[in-house]
Amino acid sequence: MSAVTEVAPGYRASRTLPLRVEALRQWRRRRTLVMGGVLAALPFVMIIAFAVGGGQDGRGGRDGRITLIDTATASGANFAATCLFVSAGFLLVVPVALFCGDTVASEASWSSLRYLLASPVPRTRLLWSKLVVALGFSLAAMVLLPLVALAAGTVAYGWGPLKLPTGGSLAAGESVPRLALVVAFVFVSQLVTAGLAFWLSTRTDAPLGAVGGAVGLTIVGNVLDAVTALGSWREFLPAHWQFAWADALQPHLEWGGMVKGAAVSVSYALVLFALAFRGFARKDIVS
Repeated sequence: MSAVTEVAPGYRASRTLPLRVEALRQWRRRRTLVMGGVLAALPFVMIIAFAVGGGQDGRGGRDGRITLIDTATASGANFAATCLFVSAGFLLVVPVALFCGDTVASEASWSSLRYLLASPVPRTRLLWSKLVVALGFSLAAMVLLPLVALAAGTVAYGWGPLKLPTGGSLAAGESVPRLALVVAFVFVSQLVTAGLAFWLSTRTDAPLGAVGGAVGLTIVGNVLDAVTALGSWREFLPAHWQFAWADALQPHLEWGGMVKGAAVSVSYALVLFALAFRGFARKDIVS
């Protein structure tokens, strides 16, 4: 005889824990405001650093090679690209790990997770809402930095073409879509960190453990990518493609590296997200 599941009149699982409610809860948390303040302040810190140290004005280093750092003060677009260059390797990893790793584990550490599920909020719905909001805040963090950098850089250095380290330049109108493409690729490349953090968040009651674990494993990936003895095996590491967005800052847009990097990142992320949903669906929630 099959069991009969009674549902309260008017109850709809799809209406529990709306995205706007979860987003508002995360927005009001102190770590969200602190992280936003740090990212918004970085461009101004760099402007002060260039003012104190003196801009390179595209002169290049001792070996004559020109990098994005050397062209940072050429225009607002160059300054925004430089801010992305210095932050994409580590700084932008932190908000992704924080927003995705803290979301479920923090509920468990506050002993409120079981009460959410007893509301009742279906487990899949709870994870889906938290994941969508976490990814949304991660994307907002990545957009905030170059947006503030572009505005501050334009005020400090003027509006002009994007001077390319490889030679030549992009018109000011064309540089903005290219920078948007860079931000999009950086976000996709960080989906691996998001997947790691979210999976760990469903496995532990310690938010710092989930966040730190994701950041630590990302650093390990960077270290392994530096081991040239691995040869072509490094192409299976997401870290190997983290700066493939530099192909977007070329006179002729190159898609090869970004497509490969996005494919590797999305593949790992889908596996990690699936593990998070599968494990949480079977987990005994006692906190």
